[in-house]
Amino acid sequence: MALTSWKAFNFFDVSQVKPPDEADHPSIFDSNNISCVCSGSESLFLGSHDGTVHILSATFKVARKFQAYQTGSITHMKQVNGTALLVTISEDLSNEPTLKVWALDKLDKKGGGLLSTLQIQNGRRQFPISAFAALEDLSQLAIGFANGSVTVVRGDLINDRGAKQRTVYESEEPITGVEFREGPTTTLYLSTTGRILTLTISGKGQGQPARPLADTGCGVGCMTVDKKSDEIVVIRDDAIYYYGSNGRGPSYAYEGPKQLVKIFNQYVALVSPPQPPSTSRTNALRSFGGGGQVDDIFNPSTFALLDTDLKYVAHTEPVTSQVKALFMEWGDLFLLTLDGKLVRYHEKTIQQKLEILYQRDLYVLAINLAQKFSLDTTQRNLILRKYGDYLYQKGDYDTAMQQYLKAINNTEPSQVIRKFLDTQRIHNLIEYLEELHEHDKATVDHTTLLLNCYAKLKDTDKLETFIKSGNNFDFDTAITMCRQGGYHDQAVFLAKKHGEHNLVVDILVEDSKNYDEALDYISRLEPDLAYPDLMKYARVFLEHCPREATRLFIDYYTGEFRPRKDVISLPMPTTSSGAASALPSLTSFIPLAYRPAVMTPATAGNQPANLTGADAAEAEAAEPAPQYDTPKPRTAFSAFVDHPEEFIIFLEMCLKQERIDPSDQTDLYTALFEMYLETANRKKDDSEKREWEAKARRLIDSQEVPIDASNILLLSHLSDFRDGTILVREQQGLRFDIFRSYTSANDTAGAIKALRKYGPEEPQLYPAALAYFTSSPSILQEAGDELEAVLKKIDQDGLMAPLQVIQTLSTNAVATMGMVKKYLSDTVERERKEISNNRRLIESYRSETATKQKELEFLAVQPTVFQTRRCSTCGGSLDLPTVHFMCKHSFHQRCLNQGDANSECPTCGKQNATIRAIRRAQEESAERHEMFLDALGRGRDKLGVVAEFFGRGVMGVGSGE
Repeated sequence: MALTSWKAFNFFDVSQVKPPDEADHPSIFDSNNISCVCSGSESLFLGSHDGTVHILSATFKVARKFQAYQTGSITHMKQVNGTALLVTISEDLSNEPTLKVWALDKLDKKGGGLLSTLQIQNGRRQFPISAFAALEDLSQLAIGFANGSVTVVRGDLINDRGAKQRTVYESEEPITGVEFREGPTTTLYLSTTGRILTLTISGKGQGQPARPLADTGCGVGCMTVDKKSDEIVVIRDDAIYYYGSNGRGPSYAYEGPKQLVKIFNQYVALVSPPQPPSTSRTNALRSFGGGGQVDDIFNPSTFALLDTDLKYVAHTEPVTSQVKALFMEWGDLFLLTLDGKLVRYHEKTIQQKLEILYQRDLYVLAINLAQKFSLDTTQRNLILRKYGDYLYQKGDYDTAMQQYLKAINNTEPSQVIRKFLDTQRIHNLIEYLEELHEHDKATVDHTTLLLNCYAKLKDTDKLETFIKSGNNFDFDTAITMCRQGGYHDQAVFLAKKHGEHNLVVDILVEDSKNYDEALDYISRLEPDLAYPDLMKYARVFLEHCPREATRLFIDYYTGEFRPRKDVISLPMPTTSSGAASALPSLTSFIPLAYRPAVMTPATAGNQPANLTGADAAEAEAAEPAPQYDTPKPRTAFSAFVDHPEEFIIFLEMCLKQERIDPSDQTDLYTALFEMYLETANRKKDDSEKREWEAKARRLIDSQEVPIDASNILLLSHLSDFRDGTILVREQQGLRFDIFRSYTSANDTAGAIKALRKYGPEEPQLYPAALAYFTSSPSILQEAGDELEAVLKKIDQDGLMAPLQVIQTLSTNAVATMGMVKKYLSDTVERERKEISNNRRLIESYRSETATKQKELEFLAVQPTVFQTRRCSTCGGSLDLPTVHFMCKHSFHQRCLNQGDANSECPTCGKQNATIRAIRRAQEESAERHEMFLDALGRGRDKLGVVAEFFGRGVMGVGSGE
């Protein structure tokens, strides 16, 4: 690219530096004594023709100076940046050049600070030094001579431990430049007036001859190194050339002679001499500054700063005097002319540069400049947005939108959207809104607007593409818009994609009315996810697909719920007559767990055998059911309202579980009992009604059925199911209530049946039956001989006193004397016998009591004669000492083994102890009146109970305290 096509700018502020004048002599720049210039470590170093080094501070005031050489001119200097080291070279054509290394922090008036001195050898040939370069650690230095030789110095010059010199290259062409390039190997780049060469001086390849890079050389000062890129920059009259490790790089056409090149930041600083009036100056000596300076002093030189990456001229200006040196320090670039003028070039800030570009509408260059300077995203996007505004004003809407899209991260979307609301630019608006979603910058309003645009264009394909794209957008808004627009399939896809199972079911049920698919979707969810949706639409599912819904309820509430899995089946081969294949539907983008698996014939051969029909069901049942908390069955009861048949099936299957919680079992049995009764009441056919009542009877007939009796009684009463009432009362021991239910209904046959069944266990039924049988003539007639049996039972068990029987029979004047004549005669006869027996017993008790009283009186007043001759214990003849008891038993004293005079007869002792225990028990029971009251309440013969306790002493007077 020719330089004339490059844009030129003024990106530098130019100011002339005016060093302060010394009191005794003018500024050093005004003299012609400066022979060389270098900078580094925040200082400027000037070498003079008299061998003096001047060190200037940032104010360009001489901070110090010292005499480096007594004779000769200082032609080259290098300051190692960041250190106090300075390398100087002095030339005197009568002697070899002298190189010195200085430690500036050790300088003193006695010559201290000089670290080492070296005479540079050039084979005893007196030629000026044309080029000089050194590594930063001063371990290697390269000196080029005008006779075409290059000397490399190696050694420790800092510590003066010796250095070795070697001529590494010789040619007939003068050396115009030397530069080091460090890396795995240290390469020395050489330039002559006719060639560019590389020479490896250390590392792999060392010792090999110089390798030419170009067959065209350059002038003195026309080669430098770009330390950032490690590239060598060479300027010639036709162009600017770059050379790297792989050889020649890019080049940039720039016609005209060139005198000096330096690298300043990212710029190439070029000095072009005045244009010659003739071509006689283009000889080789022109490179060494000879012959033409006086003639050119009034011809302006040209100074330019180029950015070769972005191909623009950052600054250019004519220089009235020829340039002596370029140097960089304190962040600025300085130019020193032969007439002593020092010009500072201060680079403008990036914002100032951008403003210049904005004024000229050079937004592309501004974007590239921002990228090169690594501006943050916010600043780069600002440029893009300005560029977009510029293009929009020009009417280039598509390109403008591209810029807005690039700046989308830091642009307020409303600023862009407002510009493209026109219907004619709706496609640009869609593009921007899609990008907003792509970058997760979209709000609810943006999603709504995008979907409205799709709907306005009726672009279903784009709508589906947007939904499938995986962009981040407001999920709720998208689904709402799809539902409102009638795109139910897309809404379902979005809900499935985001795992919103509740929303999927809502759409299928409320919008699509696809109840079978909704139920099928629920059956594929995990138990914890399936339950809420199943309960939410339970009545709807039971209304439209009762069989499948009931099956799902049974599986879930019995703990056997397994998420349904797809069974892969091979499609039947079909032939089509040239029909175009349909586009893939949204189903193909649904996760595998939520869609039917499809297999093409091409892939079927690599798949395992498919399961179909019963085999698939068997394989699914073989898998263990996932663990989940089975809900209480009662939570499902309300769902089966108006669906009694399905409810009964559900209850029966739930009761078939092996382990049921007792409370759940009670709920299930109670509900099932109620449903049996309701179903029986609805049946018109008597046989069907009896069948359902029989089921209800069998349900509660078992002792293991945990239905609360009150519930059975209530439900039986409401359904007029007498068998249920009877069974409950029977199980609860309420036999009297059972009998009473029959009598209240005037069911004589039922009453007789209950009397025969429960009478032996409930004797009080017979008095009640007696009262019922004699309550009316018709009942008495229905009872028949049962009245006589009742009277006989009452008489045998003494259930009623004869007087009570007479009173009961005389209440309704239904029974006749003939009916009770036998009962009365038998009762009178029995009473007479009992009275006679009691009288005889009383006489015997009186006679026995009188006899005992006489014996006691005799023992108290009459002596007792003991005539027993043998011991009652051992049976031996009695001998003294002998013990006699009043009961006429005698013992050897030794046989008693008791020394107490109050000893009791061993023979009569057991009987006496029994009597005393009986008496003690009577005395204790005399104080326990609750025993008497309890016996009185349970006994049929109250008077007999009173007499018995009276004989025990309960009625006696207690001993006074």
